[in-house]
Amino acid sequence: MSFALGVVPVVMLLLGFPIFLVLLASVSVALVFFMHVPLAALHQNLFGGIDAYALLAIPFFIYAGELMGRGSVAQRLVDFVQAGVGSLRGSLGVTTVGTSAIFGAISGASAATVATIGKVMLPAMRRAGYPEKFTAGLITAVGAIDIVIPPSIPMIVYGTAAEESVPRLYAAGVLPGLLIAGMLAIYVVWFARRNGIGAGESFRAGVFFRAAGRGLWALGAPFIILGGIYGGVFSPTEAAAVACVYAAFVTRFIYRELGWRDILAAAGTTAMFTGQILIIVACASVFAWLLTVNQVPAVLVAWLDALHIPAWLLLATINVVLLAVGCFLDPISAILLLTPLLVPLVKAVGIDTVHFGVVVTVNLAIGLFHPPFGMNIFVAQSVLGLELGVIYRGILPFLVIYLAALVLITYVPWISLAGVRLLLGTG
Repeated sequence: MSFALGVVPVVMLLLGFPIFLVLLASVSVALVFFMHVPLAALHQNLFGGIDAYALLAIPFFIYAGELMGRGSVAQRLVDFVQAGVGSLRGSLGVTTVGTSAIFGAISGASAATVATIGKVMLPAMRRAGYPEKFTAGLITAVGAIDIVIPPSIPMIVYGTAAEESVPRLYAAGVLPGLLIAGMLAIYVVWFARRNGIGAGESFRAGVFFRAAGRGLWALGAPFIILGGIYGGVFSPTEAAAVACVYAAFVTRFIYRELGWRDILAAAGTTAMFTGQILIIVACASVFAWLLTVNQVPAVLVAWLDALHIPAWLLLATINVVLLAVGCFLDPISAILLLTPLLVPLVKAVGIDTVHFGVVVTVNLAIGLFHPPFGMNIFVAQSVLGLELGVIYRGILPFLVIYLAALVLITYVPWISLAGVRLLLGTG
């Protein structure tokens, strides 16, 4: 059994097999050669793994983000944030941070934000005299906020895997996401002052209100999604469906930028991306079932209990593991693979699983732009035409900022749980 659960997946990962095949092959080997369980159990657990109401939100949020990303929504959001920032030093960089956070509250997809916001901000920052290295690092790193700020697709997956409330996870992600955005904005302002980068245009109320009017419908999406969830009007899954209808209505009838053919094409792209996600979810759920049946989480909890490891040391160890895993696996695969093992451990030492969910998400957000295989790095390279070496050098200071934020979020649970108390009235 150790061969099936340990050797087979490691060897297949090293050989470059897709993660879903790695998990499926490991389970198949275990069932056929070691457990002698009918393969019908494999089929049942594959379909059972995606038979979860909360997972319906994934294609809906992807579709809403896809629709919003195909029109001028990004440019309208940039104009609104830039008009509000005014003459602050580093205004374009701060605008990039703010716009990415708002766009993330619509789509929850990091790579889409890097591509969409990057296309708008990269030429403007070049014209304003920002160093290429700094611009590349900022655009690549800032999109990672989007899986921390709700609506976050990885948080939906974690909630399903850990049997935790998605609304509570969403509420817990608000302050950590804003903390990261604030730390990035402060660094951008400091960098601009240190390097003599000019300020933007002075704040003018007329310009601001015109930009707000142009972006009003785009800004309405996060208010409808999050306001509906926290106001008790609908669940996260229902909010995702409402977001789709809203995005289609705005882009087709208000902005008049997408035709029916474009809306259908966005649906096709969404279906492809959803299929890629859910096949991983299905295979990972079977792998988690196999671990549970073989008492692996229970053995780990008993081993941990015997060692009497304090909670702070366990969190530090888990952070190191997650950062390492995030360098090679996408967030959804990592969450599905590790949650069944890690959640029993943190429960055993009294760590809140909502707070832990935010810690996991921030770790894997860092993995999105961490060398050598961060997804955002290759998105920036291919879509924005940035050189790989420039990106690697540019992301280093932003990596330090995210790590500092991770330490705060890990060891100050209030940052996460205050949002739950504030928005949902529970701890």
